[in-house]
Amino acid sequence: MLCLARARVFLTMRVEIWSDLACPWCHLGRRRFEIALASFPHRDEVEVVWRAFELDPSAPAVYEGDRVERLARKYGSSREQAEGVQRHIAEQGAQDGAEFRFDRVRDGNTFDAHRLTKLAAAHDLADPMNERLFRARFAEGVLLSDHSQLERLAAEVGLPGDEAGEVLAGDRFADEVRADEQLAAELGINAVPFFLADRAIGASGAHPPEILGRLLERGWEARPSAVV
Repeated sequence: MLCLARARVFLTMRVEIWSDLACPWCHLGRRRFEIALASFPHRDEVEVVWRAFELDPSAPAVYEGDRVERLARKYGSSREQAEGVQRHIAEQGAQDGAEFRFDRVRDGNTFDAHRLTKLAAAHDLADPMNERLFRARFAEGVLLSDHSQLERLAAEVGLPGDEAGEVLAGDRFADEVRADEQLAAELGINAVPFFLADRAIGASGAHPPEILGRLLERGWEARPSAVV
C-alpha cells in the first residue's frame, strides 16, 4: 500500500500597493520595495497588486504656471522650503536608483494613467507599466494626461497599441480605478504609498528597503496556510 505523507503547502502572499503616479514618494517607495523584494527569500511566491489612488482627483489635465510656487502654496511653505523638499527626495532617490528631474516634471491628472495600468494588469504587465509611468513622469518630464504619450509608453511595455488607444478614448477601467480608491477609504488608507500584505500587515510611507523587508517577513509569517 502506498502511504502518502501529509505535507504543508503555503499559499502565495499578496502585497497590495496603493500609490498615485503624481506622488514622488510613491516612485521612491516603489523602488525601495523592489529592492526589499529582490532580497526576500520567498519573492517568487509574492503576488504584487498595484492599486490606484489619486491625491487630487480634481486635478486638471495640466497645471500651468510655476510648479514650485504652487507646491509652496499648497503646503503653506516658502519657495525655498519646497525646493529643499525636492532636493531631499532627489537625493534619496539617487541612493536607491529612482531618478528625479523636478526641473522637467509636468503635473496633471493621473486618472487615465491609472486606467492604463488596469489594462496592463489584464495582460499581466501591471508592474512594468507602473514602473514605466513613474520613470516617464519623474525622470523624463512626460505629462501623464497626454493620451499620445500614454499610448507610446503602453507600446513600450508590450501592450497592444489599438487596445490602449481604445481604452484611453473611452471610460473602460474607470470603475476599477474608483473601486481601488473606495477600498482604500474602507480600509482607512489616506496616505500613499501604502503597502498591505494579505490584508493583515500594513505600512504607510516610502520606508527604507530594510523596513519594507521586515513587512514582507511579518506578512509571510502571518499568512494563511493549507495542509494537504
